[in-house]
Amino acid sequence: MAHAAPAWRLLATISLPDWRAHPWRHAVALLAVALGVALAFSVHLINTSALSEFSAAVRAANGEPDLVLRCAVREGCDDRSLDRIARTDGVEVASPVVEIDTYALPAGGGARLALSLLGIDALQVAAVAPALLPRPAEEVARGRRTAFLDPDLVFLNPAALQRLGLKPGDALRLQHGLRTLTLTVAGSVAAGGGPLGVLDIAGAQAHFGMLGRLSRIDLRLDPGVAPAAWLPRLALPPDLVPAAADDAAQRVSSLSRAYRVNLTVLALVALFVGGFLVFSVLALSVAQRTPVFALLGVLGLSAAERQRLVRLECLLVGVVGSVSGLALGTLMAQAALRWLAGDLGGGYFPGVAPPLAFSWPAAAAFGALGVVAAMAGGWAPARQAAALAPAQALKGLGGAHGLAPSAWRPALLLCAGGLLALAPPVAGLPLAAYASVAALLLGGIACVPLAVGAVLALLRPRRSPLALLAVERARHERSAAAVAVAGVVASLSLAVALTVMVSSFREGVSQWLDSVLPADLYVRTAASSAASDQAFLPPGFVEAAAQVEGVARWQALRVRPMSLSPERPAVSLIARPLDTPAQQLPMIGAPRAPTPGETGVYVSEAMVALYGAEPGSLLRLPLGAPGAAPGLEVRVLGVWRDYARQFGAVAMDAAAYQRLTGDRRVNDLALWLAPGASLEAVQAALRAQAAEPDLIEFAVPAQIRAMSLAIFDRSFAVTRYLQALAIGIGLFGIAASFSAQVLARRREFGLLVHLGLTRAQVIGVVAGEGAAWTAAGALVGLALGLLVSVVLVHVVNPQSFHWTMALVPPWGRLAALCAAVLAAGSITAALSARAAASGDAVRAVKEDW
Repeated sequence: MAHAAPAWRLLATISLPDWRAHPWRHAVALLAVALGVALAFSVHLINTSALSEFSAAVRAANGEPDLVLRCAVREGCDDRSLDRIARTDGVEVASPVVEIDTYALPAGGGARLALSLLGIDALQVAAVAPALLPRPAEEVARGRRTAFLDPDLVFLNPAALQRLGLKPGDALRLQHGLRTLTLTVAGSVAAGGGPLGVLDIAGAQAHFGMLGRLSRIDLRLDPGVAPAAWLPRLALPPDLVPAAADDAAQRVSSLSRAYRVNLTVLALVALFVGGFLVFSVLALSVAQRTPVFALLGVLGLSAAERQRLVRLECLLVGVVGSVSGLALGTLMAQAALRWLAGDLGGGYFPGVAPPLAFSWPAAAAFGALGVVAAMAGGWAPARQAAALAPAQALKGLGGAHGLAPSAWRPALLLCAGGLLALAPPVAGLPLAAYASVAALLLGGIACVPLAVGAVLALLRPRRSPLALLAVERARHERSAAAVAVAGVVASLSLAVALTVMVSSFREGVSQWLDSVLPADLYVRTAASSAASDQAFLPPGFVEAAAQVEGVARWQALRVRPMSLSPERPAVSLIARPLDTPAQQLPMIGAPRAPTPGETGVYVSEAMVALYGAEPGSLLRLPLGAPGAAPGLEVRVLGVWRDYARQFGAVAMDAAAYQRLTGDRRVNDLALWLAPGASLEAVQAALRAQAAEPDLIEFAVPAQIRAMSLAIFDRSFAVTRYLQALAIGIGLFGIAASFSAQVLARRREFGLLVHLGLTRAQVIGVVAGEGAAWTAAGALVGLALGLLVSVVLVHVVNPQSFHWTMALVPPWGRLAALCAAVLAAGSITAALSARAAASGDAVRAVKEDW
């Protein structure tokens, strides 16, 4: 503390004049920290705001019951259980709910809107979920105090009223199969979130084919009754399972957690590379002020005080940059939430337009990260200032000398990175894999001096003295290469890794689409599995479609959500003909032969990771015939690749599914056309078979493929920005580093001019050094990027999203990227030498005397 005041005075007298003389340089360092903090903080705010709003909407729709008894199957459970449970000792209120996902048709036409409907008992719901209590509009319910009991009246929340363009008294058309039913909008409910409607439970059961069925029972227990102690006294029927009141919000949090964490880590890449830019700027600043540091050292300023001075500069850069970044990140998050909602391309929060949820603890955490990045970036320049030899520096004989290249340090870091990549996920997140990437990056940067030596050992120019001078000078100063090209190695390796990862993923998705889209035409009416029970193709339509002229053969698919665990999101059950599963599914390995008397299924990779459904194992599915106890034990026969469903899918033969459940609804219809058949004529004939043709959607494989890849590209658009930002920071870093180098060598350039070299030849020598160092950096960056991409593709991706893919490096793009970096590095080195080479040669040499 005794040195704090002198250090701040020295900062004002030594550093601030340099900041005023070169404001652009320090502005770039501040901007690098600010951008890194802003990007990471804005991603955090967007994700937190969207999750908070979605959770609030779920809580409003579910209320705050003490306990939820949820039906084990999506078809619902027998509502006769309600009376017995309501009369059980300890139960104050038992509120029945029917949950329905369907589509509503907007009043002014246009695309259908996904709408969640809740059938409730209005006399009981206020005690459990007051936000769902219907509020009849006066003009509709005048003189009808029990309007909320009318089965043909519906009450919409603000989001539904706005997006559907409806008001009380208007008619609301809802889809059921390929027909629509009409209800009257009678008022509103206070629940927020996405579009939601509430109607009397009897009307929901009658209109949507759920007579005698419930989806869940919300319980409010007597005061002092603990759910954990009360539940064992209740003999639950087999089709009811207890669940926590906030299980839906927890499932959504789990669903999006890996995506949110990966996006945040990706955003922190800018902050990581920004630390190298701080390093380059301060290295240049220290090199320019070497005479000042040397003079102060001769006058008594100790090495520790010089080091403290540079660290104070780092602290100032970190604090100012972090505060600016937090403000910028808040504005970016506000704009993104206003114009892009809270989705960020992941599709986890559809229909949610959340307000900004600012968090001071999060701001403090991300601000601290910015300060840490700036301090880490200034660590080496601070040591350089401390290691300065004042007397030698005053005579222009250089200052601190770089450390000798070490072989064990990079080897140790690279080995640590490899071992960390083999570690399992922590709490379902690839935390060890992230540490592996960091260790690999640091180890690769530490390899730069060794790589420079290896590259220069291959260069032995004999005919050109200038080339020989450039090579020998670069070889002699190879320790300084780590300073010069550290930013290039870091930024290029990250750019290469992201390019390979995105390319591999895109190629995997493209090949997967080719294998799962074999038909000529696809017909559907449900755009999501959530609405598959109400938006379906009835058996009569499927039979008529098979007889349409031009249809050679057809295949029907039933897709429905299925909950295997209350803590995890639902998996998708796909019932389709599976005569030859090895050809009909993108299998991973050969499937097992089915065992007579057993029901066999095929699971996606996520099912293996999340539920341990290895081939040969038994899996219990919540399926059964209506009225029977749910629970079907099936044998896993194989694993298939599925990029569409992150939390798992189970494929079952359609005939077995229909025999076990009696469900004959169809959600997707694949059609193969006869040779010469007209696609437009077949579509027109199919529309003629439907009572309401507008409810049918058609797609050809090319359209599905183009739309899927467009969604993919939009989801990964942020990586292109990060790649450009990383490369730009790396190139600025090499420019700043070479500027520092040539400033320290101005006497050397003066001597070369005295010996007869022209200005162009001196610049050529420096450009040759830059080319050699940048070539080594590009090679290390390329190799390191490929190594990091292996971790991203084969470790981070499976641990985060539970699917695998082949590594597909786009060699042409990688070669162009490395060539561009090499050219830019050589040019920036040459430009950095122009100022030093243009000075008066005699004056530069006289500085030694």
